[in-house]
Amino acid sequence: MSELPGFDPRWKDFPDYIIGITHEIWEERQISTLHHYYSDDIIVRAPASVVVGNKGVIGATMSTLSEFPDRTLLGEDVIWCGDKENAWLSSHRIYSQATHSNVGVYGEPTGKKLGYRIIADCAARDNQIFDEWLIRDQGAIVRQLGMDPIDYARNAIEAEGGVDACVKPLTPDNDIAGPYVSKGNNHPVGARYEDILTRIMGAEISAIPAEYDRACQLELPGGVTEHGSSAADQFWMGLRASFPSAEFKVYHTIGRDDENRPHRAAVRWSLHGKHDGWGTFGRPTNANVYILGISHAEFGPYGLNREFVLYDETSVWKQILMQQGG
Repeated sequence: MSELPGFDPRWKDFPDYIIGITHEIWEERQISTLHHYYSDDIIVRAPASVVVGNKGVIGATMSTLSEFPDRTLLGEDVIWCGDKENAWLSSHRIYSQATHSNVGVYGEPTGKKLGYRIIADCAARDNQIFDEWLIRDQGAIVRQLGMDPIDYARNAIEAEGGVDACVKPLTPDNDIAGPYVSKGNNHPVGARYEDILTRIMGAEISAIPAEYDRACQLELPGGVTEHGSSAADQFWMGLRASFPSAEFKVYHTIGRDDENRPHRAAVRWSLHGKHDGWGTFGRPTNANVYILGISHAEFGPYGLNREFVLYDETSVWKQILMQQGG
């Protein structure tokens, strides 16, 4: 019996719906189902751009499958919240595998096999997704194709017609307010992870050894896997050091304590401000940058023991290069 009033009864719960329609669309090639699984006026925000309407989503899906025809999407987790009176939101973490087989946005085919993560925050009601935030690990993709993220961003600006004509990355200036306005589910596990991130971004780096399991596993942008709380220190310190005066903002927080699962959380956040420090993004440029991030965390008896963080390095570099004239 479905726990989702208004949804097709074949879905037993919300994670089943999210994983099921993803498989239908991408691996069963039922791309036309996007006409009813996605609303006509859906807003899809990715770091690289903002797309409005399911026709744009359908076009992008077909383009990706043309370039990567064997692409698979392995649903690692769905961290979710919501109810029948308002709307449901899933933070769906995916590990995608694909072979670069045909020409497309990543250039001439290389034949290289890729593995990379995506996290999609999707709001849904009545069997339809109507609002979305999507982050793909572009840094991992381009590196596996033999490109540097900076060069990829520079080439994209040129291929799209230069600084004035190129596709603009997501910023507060071109973002579009959507119908989903909830901030999450007020769960203590989500609040704990939000607090950890807020403390770190407030320069309380001591929160990391205090809150992270010393043997934690980290899955980071660029397809990087690290272990240990000292690696978490280096990652978060490097990001914040590049943007020391930027504003850190949390948009949405979910916590879960499902049976037979670790306590886990999903947080969607941003950094917005000047690239005015030495860190992960190198020499300061004073470019104004907006970084959209989504993070998942799992907790064990010794603290945070698995963390998955995504932001799009190439969109950060694109913003920097655009303000330097390309």
